[in-house]
Amino acid sequence: MARTARTTAPTADRAYLVAADLYRPLMPVEESLDELSELARTAGAGVAGRTTQRMDHPHVATYIGKGKVEEVKQAARELDANVVIFDDELSPSQQRNLERELDLKVIDRTALILDIFATRAHTAEGRLQVSLAQLEYLLPRLAGQWSHLERMEGAIGTRGPGETQIETDRRLIRNRISKLKRDIEDIRTRRSLYRRQRDRAGIPVVALVGYTNSGQSTLMNALSHAGVLSEDKLFATL
Repeated sequence: MARTARTTAPTADRAYLVAADLYRPLMPVEESLDELSELARTAGAGVAGRTTQRMDHPHVATYIGKGKVEEVKQAARELDANVVIFDDELSPSQQRNLERELDLKVIDRTALILDIFATRAHTAEGRLQVSLAQLEYLLPRLAGQWSHLERMEGAIGTRGPGETQIETDRRLIRNRISKLKRDIEDIRTRRSLYRRQRDRAGIPVVALVGYTNSGQSTLMNALSHAGVLSEDKLFATL
C-alpha cells in the first residue's frame, strides 16, 4: 500500500506507523492503524505518516520485508519522523535490526501502551504495576545492546523506568522486579482487608467495565460527581 502523509502540529515526537497486513479476524489493518494513531496521539506524538505491507507471515529478522524497510526509511526521512511505531509486538532481535537499518528509534504497540500507562497511572499500585510491566518488557531486550542504561529524556516509549535511572543490568532489573512484585502483593493484601471491612459494613460495590475511551469516566462523573479525568483519548485514565 502506498504511504499516506498526515499533517500534524509540531510535537516533540513525529511518528511513522507501520503495520503488516496479516489475517486479522477481529480488526482490519486500517482500523488497527487508526487505533495506533490514537494511541500515539495520547502519548503526545504527532503522526507523520503510515504504511502497511500485505504478507502471509512476518519476516523473521525485520518483521517487514527488506524492500519495505528501505521504503519506511525513506518515508520517515522525508516526513521528518523521529520514531517508527509498529502495530504488532516486535521480538527483541527484530527491534534491534530495525533500529540499525532505519537509524531511528523503533517501538511497538506494547511499548507505546506501556508508555501511556507510565504517564497515566496515579495510584501507588498502578505505578508499581506499570514499572513492573516495563521492566519485564525491557529485560529480554538487553542482549547485545548495553549493560547499563543512561538517563533517558522522557521521550515516547522511554518514560517510566528510565526517568528513575533504573539500571538495565540484568541482575539489578531482576532484583527490582522481585521487589515490585512484593510491593504489589503488600498493597493487594491491604486492599483485601479494606474490602472485607466494607463487606461487613454493608457498603455496596459498583463496577463500570468497558473498553478504553467508551465513556466509563464520563458515566462515573455523571453518577457520583467523582471529578475523574475524562478526555476523548485512549487510556486517558487507568
